[in-house]
This record gives sequence, structure tokens and C-alpha cells, in this order.
Amino acid sequence: MGFFSAIGSFIMTPLYYVISAIMVGWHELFTALGLPADSGAAWALSIVGLTLVIRMLLIPLFVKQIKSSRNMQLIQPKVKELQKKYGHDRERLAQETMKLYRETGTNPFASCLPILLQMPIFFGLFRLIDQAAKNGEGRGVLTDEQAQQFQAARLFGVDISETFISAGGDVGVMLMAAALVVAMTVTTFLTQRQLMSKNMPADALSGPYAQQQKLLLYVLPLVFAVGGVAFPIGVLIYWTTSNLWTMGQQFYVIRRNPAPGTPAATAKAERDKARAARKGLGPTPEEQAQEAAAAAEAEAAARRAAARQQPKRQTRSQRTAGGRPAQRGAGPGGATTGGSTKAGAKPATKASKKKR
Repeated sequence: MGFFSAIGSFIMTPLYYVISAIMVGWHELFTALGLPADSGAAWALSIVGLTLVIRMLLIPLFVKQIKSSRNMQLIQPKVKELQKKYGHDRERLAQETMKLYRETGTNPFASCLPILLQMPIFFGLFRLIDQAAKNGEGRGVLTDEQAQQFQAARLFGVDISETFISAGGDVGVMLMAAALVVAMTVTTFLTQRQLMSKNMPADALSGPYAQQQKLLLYVLPLVFAVGGVAFPIGVLIYWTTSNLWTMGQQFYVIRRNPAPGTPAATAKAERDKARAARKGLGPTPEEQAQEAAAAAEAEAAARRAAARQQPKRQTRSQRTAGGRPAQRGAGPGGATTGGSTKAGAKPATKASKKKR
């Protein structure tokens, strides 16, 4: 156990310093703005500020997640073709699928990166608050005095260091903790639902990637709902704020840069068309009708021209002669050539017989 504790301490100690430095920095700012240093409002707002800083640092990973999710959606038809072709050979199917991922630059696990990278921060904040709440001990740059302030800090008459299961019958703590657990669960569900309903094409909703997303849609909120009763109120504030940030950030990206073939893409095209019409940059409805009528007339004219260019039907004699029409050009000495020579030979023969 000592070995694993040393590894855990080696990983978590830098996080304690980073997390506590950001949180204490926000606390000093709000204290300078007039909030009491030992108030729950100052510490709760410090946790919100910590959340905003962490999420801003994760924006590059979020962009990578969106791109990877879009690629996963767009290659679903190809994945289905591979499943039809190599469905009988699981090993070959896996090889071809991984090859497709490499060629398209797609990482099927990239959608989990922001959550996975937040987990150490989440545990670091949890331990920081837990130790401050239980023992009044600071970690990182959080001093023992500040930890004791946090331990006694109250927000709306509730200790923000308490949890639902450790409320000891305190109705206020239980109500606030339960409300934040519900908020955390609902925002987690809506974040996943927003991505599936707005930014996934129809053919991507039936593949293995869609099944994975549907599983996460219902499993993650359930995990947070069950585990949330053991989280301090301060940690619940962090996670709910993080989910709200994700929803807003995702809404902005989906609205401005949706994946092709999705409901969000259709809505964006309609907004762009309406905006162009309002600014006079695009055709008016009357002009659109005129363009449609002109296009229909052009198409009809093309069909008529194609009908006029059809080859003429051949006569029976022409088909018998190999399908070539008779040529009436004159040959040497005034004799006709081609089919005319043959046609004129028979009357000449009959005339010679009469003379004889």
C-alpha cells in the first residue's frame, strides 16, 4: 500500500498546488471586492472561478473532441459497409475499422478526453475540500487558516463542506445537496442529448458509435446521481458549473459549425438564407421563383433538343444493306455509287432484254 500511496501522492500533489492556487487566487479577489473572507459566498464563487479557468484551459481538447465526434459521424456509412463486407470475420473487421480511423484521422475515444482529464482535477478538488471540511487542514497553497474558514463557511445557512449522507438530519444541507445532485445529473444528460439530437446525421444514429453515445447518455447521469450523495456541496457546485459551461460551449459550436447532414446544419442553412435575404445579399422570394421557372424552362428546352437529335428511322432496304443510308454521289464516268448503283442496275437489265 505504501508504494501505491507514494504514486498517488506523486500524481496528486502537483494538482493540489494548481487547484488550490487558482481557488485561493479567486478567493483573494472576491475578498478584495468586499465579501467576507469566511463567507460561503466567497468560497462558492471561488469554486465557480476555478471551474471557469479549468474549462478555458480545456477548450483545445473540446475542439478536438468536436472534430473527432464529427469524423465519427461522417464515416459511419463506411463503417457499415465494412460490417457488411467483413461481418463474418471479426479480426479482419477490427483491422479494417482501425485502418479507416487512421486514414480519416479519427479517434473514437477523443469524445471522452475532456471528462477523463477533468477526473484528476475533480478528485483533487474533492480531497482538498474533504480534508478542509473534516480536519481543517490545507493542501497546496491553501493554508490551515483558510481551510478552517472553508470548513465553517455557510451559503444560505448551509455548510458548503457538508454532503448529503453526512448531513446528520440537517434538512437545509440535504435539500441543497439534493438540488445540486439533480442539477448535476440533469445537465450531464442534457449535454449528451444535445449532441445526439442536434449534431448527428440520421445514418449515424444506428451504428456502433451511436450505441456507445446512447449508453453514455444514460449511464453517466446515473453514475453521478448515485455518487453525488457523497460529494461535498462545494464539489457539486464545481461539477454543475462545469456542465453548464459545456452546454453553452457545445451550443455555440453546434450552432456556428454543425456537422453536415444534421438538423443543426439544416437550421444553420435556413438562418443564413434568411439573414442574406434581410440584408439584400441574396435573391428575394420573387427572384427565387423566377430562377426556378427559368431553370424548369431550360430543362424542358434541353429535353426537346435531345429529342430532335434522335437518329432517323431506317427503311427496310437500308437495314438490309447493313443499316447505311444510300449515297447519291456520282462516281467516275457519271455512274452512281453505293446503293444507287445497285438500284439502277436492275432497270437497265430489263431494258436490254426488251431490245433483244
